Amino acid sequence: MTAPSLVAAGLVKQYGGVVALDGAGIELHPGEVHGLVGENGAGKSTLVKVVSGAVRPDAGAVRLGGRPLAFGDARRTARLGVAIVAQELSLYPDLSVLENLYVDAAPRRFGLASHRLMAERAAPVLAELGLPHVPLRAPLGTLDPADQQLVEISKALLRDPRVLILDEPTSSLPADAVERLESVLRRLEARGLAILYISHFLEEVLRIARRVSVMRDGRDVLSGRATADVRLERLVAAMLGEAPPEPPPPAPPPPDRHEGVRFVGVSVPDRLRDVSLHVACGEIVGVAGLAGAGHHAVLEVVCGRARPSSGLVRLPGDAPAPRGLRAAIRAGVAFVPGDRKRYGLMLDQTVWENIGTVGWLALGRGGPFLRRGKMAGRAAAHVRRLGLRGDPYSRAGDLSGGSQQKVVFAKWMDTDPAVVVLDDPTRGVDVGARAEMHAIVRELAGSGKAVLLASSDLPELSELCHRVLVFQRGRIVAELSGDALTDHAISLAMNAGHA
Repeated sequence: MTAPSLVAAGLVKQYGGVVALDGAGIELHPGEVHGLVGENGAGKSTLVKVVSGAVRPDAGAVRLGGRPLAFGDARRTARLGVAIVAQELSLYPDLSVLENLYVDAAPRRFGLASHRLMAERAAPVLAELGLPHVPLRAPLGTLDPADQQLVEISKALLRDPRVLILDEPTSSLPADAVERLESVLRRLEARGLAILYISHFLEEVLRIARRVSVMRDGRDVLSGRATADVRLERLVAAMLGEAPPEPPPPAPPPPDRHEGVRFVGVSVPDRLRDVSLHVACGEIVGVAGLAGAGHHAVLEVVCGRARPSSGLVRLPGDAPAPRGLRAAIRAGVAFVPGDRKRYGLMLDQTVWENIGTVGWLALGRGGPFLRRGKMAGRAAAHVRRLGLRGDPYSRAGDLSGGSQQKVVFAKWMDTDPAVVVLDDPTRGVDVGARAEMHAIVRELAGSGKAVLLASSDLPELSELCHRVLVFQRGRIVAELSGDALTDHAISLAMNAGHA
């Protein structure tokens, strides 16, 4: 085997008391695609930031072409030959394709950017990536997503890198575009590039990469294995670890169950295709899938953020699909987001003001005529019920992450909803707060609410849900319940047969 282009070893990085990397490392060889997989929070993103020079580790080293790499200077690392194509494209849809390719450093003639030189240098790279006829003067936003992704890769290749890092390059691409990208990667391998390929699509990684590494809890748990010798089940086991003792199953739903949510043949353009499902009152139903699988569209339809093009949607009381979030709230739907700082809270306002928000704005309860003391008193009841650390007059932004998430729960519980929609409800909270959140969810279901849960934390789905519906390409491909409902089974169903 040829000498590696890049070697990272013994990397340690802590953020406060959180260990992001715990002795992690990786080797990338020229002319080879190396896959990197792991659950959310496994340390993949921190590893990439260290390797790219953007983050200085607490310990460990990275060698590029046999020479030590200095940390804390991403631009210098890029000049030395490490190029990254991030999951979120760093492109400008209103600029032309050519301007996007050279947004960082355009070739100049007589001190001015030369479009002719730009086009001449870009032509062979675009041809190599299957884009010889792309309209260079057209706004980038007029290209389809697959071509935009290839333009981003072209932009990286114009720097003539030794190492190319692709972070979730196919998360928003259709199957035919994935095949195009795969053929591009084969050509880049032949050119001698070392390619790090990070993806949640496990079967795709096994097909595209020559070797694969798995990270868990900031460590390497499978390092540089030939993909020809690794089965999907082995990857899943390495990512998730040994299956822990099964927690007590959720309390069974009450025998006399009324339907809280019902979909019959529901389609949403480019997201859902002829989906039928039901969530009974008193039941916790999870939806799972890889990026773009369609499961999040189910939540958005129930919350009024997406409208079906066909099919029937019914909420409690036989209400139709809501047209907008306010209509959903009035129909008895609560929405608890994972990103509480952007979508769940007013951080500069008090706890009582946050808890009363939905009642004031969407349901018209009291508004300016409801006395402050009465509103704070209602908030105090929720504070006591949820064991929230703080008082109703505390500023929400001063609370811990777990307490902030409890305020989000309290805000929606104050409306006494019939349907509770949860999108990664325990993201970014510690283990203790996570257990408290789970107790709240079980209490909501026990009181007769229909609960619909999406989570990137597979053990959360297997621990909390009575059933989990697994999606691929806008359709339900598996329904797991009882003894068959485990985080390993969910992961396998998410990935099985994925092109």
